[in-house]
Parts: sequence; structure tokens; C-alpha cells
Amino acid sequence: MRLLSLLPFAATFAVVAAEQQVPLGPSTLFQIPTIGFGTWNLKDNATEAVSYAIHTGYRHIDCAAAYSNEKAGLSREDIWVTSKLWNDHHDPAKVGTAIDKTLSDLNLDYLDLYHMHWPVAETNKGNEISFLSTWDAMIQLVQSGKTRRIGISNFSPAQLDTLLNHTTHVPYAHQMELHPYLQQEDWIQYHKTRGIHVTAYSPLGGTNPTYRGKAKNLPPPLLKNKAMIKLADKHNSTTAGISLAWGMRRGTSVIPKSAHADRIEENLESKHIELDSDDLDIFTKLGREFTHRYNNPSKSWKVKLYEGLEDA
Repeated sequence: MRLLSLLPFAATFAVVAAEQQVPLGPSTLFQIPTIGFGTWNLKDNATEAVSYAIHTGYRHIDCAAAYSNEKAGLSREDIWVTSKLWNDHHDPAKVGTAIDKTLSDLNLDYLDLYHMHWPVAETNKGNEISFLSTWDAMIQLVQSGKTRRIGISNFSPAQLDTLLNHTTHVPYAHQMELHPYLQQEDWIQYHKTRGIHVTAYSPLGGTNPTYRGKAKNLPPPLLKNKAMIKLADKHNSTTAGISLAWGMRRGTSVIPKSAHADRIEENLESKHIELDSDDLDIFTKLGREFTHRYNNPSKSWKVKLYEGLEDA
């Protein structure tokens, strides 16, 4: 396993732009890539990991103000860049300041997609569900050209309905936790009928170190599940690759994260895995046997999240 070492920030994407080891095209200007590179929990090695991902062929980089690693520099050339508005900037007067900080940290003129990270606002009185006026302010960001599209993340069905009834500006995408242990098929179909793209975060289950030790009665690790191992052997791939291929097969984008060169490469190869009906049946059984949501701050934030969804 090759752990990526840190390179100076200034050299990272300048090298990518100069060498262009993987041909760039205009497609990312119009459609979100099906596989992206996530940056959650990438800290000191974020710069080289993202650089290596772009060299390898990734064209979608998923960032967020809350990840504290945005200030790593980017060369804009045809790369789809997503970021997110954190809860402490839901006040409409602060939304513009938030994206300006993100653009400055990333050294960009615009984003391709800007999500509202949660339907939760941090206020002086604590956390509360509040997103309508925030959404109105985000629409202004599109009109000003600071982001080409806006989306949401971690909304419940009732919250999404409230938003759609409030605005004519439909979210371009909804980013949510999705993996074989949290399949949410009906929720995905709901978005398809409304023309809202779905992006899966944590597409490899509970592999993110943030989840470790947080919950009891966890299902067996997805990537060590015997059924997943058999599928990986069948397709001469990895269990991670199989999980990502399944996510893309359902029409969602996936944003795996890794700081290891070999895993970055292997994850990208999942685009070439073709699952058959027998494989999909195995995934269906996995979803019925194990249902688990790894990311749920409802108790700690003292707000109700994911109402009406699996493992809320």
C-alpha cells in the first residue's frame, strides 16, 4: 500500500495542469461525473491525495468548509469542484461570506456545485432546522456566478418537500449517505422523478475513521463481508470497487476517499465493472440483512434528522 506523502501546496495542481497526463474535456461543465474524489478527513495529505486523484483520472473533487482542508489550491481546468455551506453560515447575510472564503481557499473563481451541508442552522440559542431563507440566499450565488449549481445534503423527505413547495429553483443534486447497508431505493427513485441528481457519500459503508467507536451493534464491516468478497473475486476486483460499481449502477454518483495511491487507482477502476442480475440480487439481500446509518448527529445536535428514512 502506497501512502501518499505531502507535497508543497503551490506545486500540486500546477503540475497536473502542465502535464495533463489524463486528457481533459468539457463534459464536466455540463454533467456531474459519476465517480468523484471525497476529501472528508483528509488533513495534512489532502493536497497530494487530490493531485494524485486528478492524475489518475478523477474529474470531480468533493470539498466542504467543515473538512478544514480546502486551502490546498486547485487548477481549474475542467475539474468539477463541489463544496458545502456549513451550519454556522445559514444566516442569509453570511452565505455570501461563506462561499467567498471557500473560493479564496481553493483559489477559484466559481464552484460547479455548492451544497447546503445540513438543513440545520447553528444559532445563539442552539441548533434548529432552518433552510428556506438560506436557500434563497444560495440562489443569489448562482445569479452572481459564484457557483453554477446549488444542492442540498442530508435532507429528509418532509424537508425536501417543504423546500420544493417554497422555491422554483429545484436543487441540482442531493448528497446523502448511501451504501449497500443503507440502500434507500425508494428515496433515490423519489429524486429521479423530480429530476434531482443523487450523490452517495460514505459509499464504502463505515470505513471513515470518524465513525469508529461511535455506535454499538454495528454490522460486519462492509468491505470484509463474505458476500462482498465473493463478488470481488468474481469480477477480479476489490470489495470497495464492487460497492462503488453498485452505486454507479443505480444511477448515483459516488465519492470515495483515500490517501493511498493504490486505493485511489482501484476505486477509479470500478467504472469498468459490469454487475449482472445475480450480483444485484446479492446486494438486495445485503440491504435486507443489514441496515445501518453511520452518520447521524441528531442526538448530539438535538434536532430531528432523516425522519421517514431507513435507520433514522
